[in-house]
Amino acid sequence: MKLTLAEAEEIVAAALTGGQGLGKAFSVAVVDAGGFVLVVKRSDGARPLTPGIAIAKAYSAAVMERPTRMLRAWADSNPGFFAQLSTMGSQPIVATEGGVTIKRDGEILGGLGISGGTGEEDQQVCDEVLGRLGYQLEFQAWGGAKRND
Repeated sequence: MKLTLAEAEEIVAAALTGGQGLGKAFSVAVVDAGGFVLVVKRSDGARPLTPGIAIAKAYSAAVMERPTRMLRAWADSNPGFFAQLSTMGSQPIVATEGGVTIKRDGEILGGLGISGGTGEEDQQVCDEVLGRLGYQLEFQAWGGAKRND
């Protein structure tokens, strides 16, 4: 199963609408399971760095197969290794709010990254959009227990 361009565009459109509802100018990125960009959009007024940040969040969520906020404990516990890991792919690996793995029927399809609000706002819109569109929001913690944060 693959994430289609139409699905990626639907996710991005819903996320941009979510940002408007919060009064935020977002940049939104969706990548496929390999981390390759499918869609990136920057709303009017979004800061110049937000597209790159959104891509890094989406990439991290896809290739690490976990929402980016789940990477924080690992980054904090082993910062030297995490810093090296973050330079190995085509995008940085980031451990922050606003990057969520796109998963359906247990299969990783890609990643969604949002930048432009606070970390909490970026995360809120990611979760709301993917939940409303029927994607799974539960992931195994690195130690095996299910967690959402």
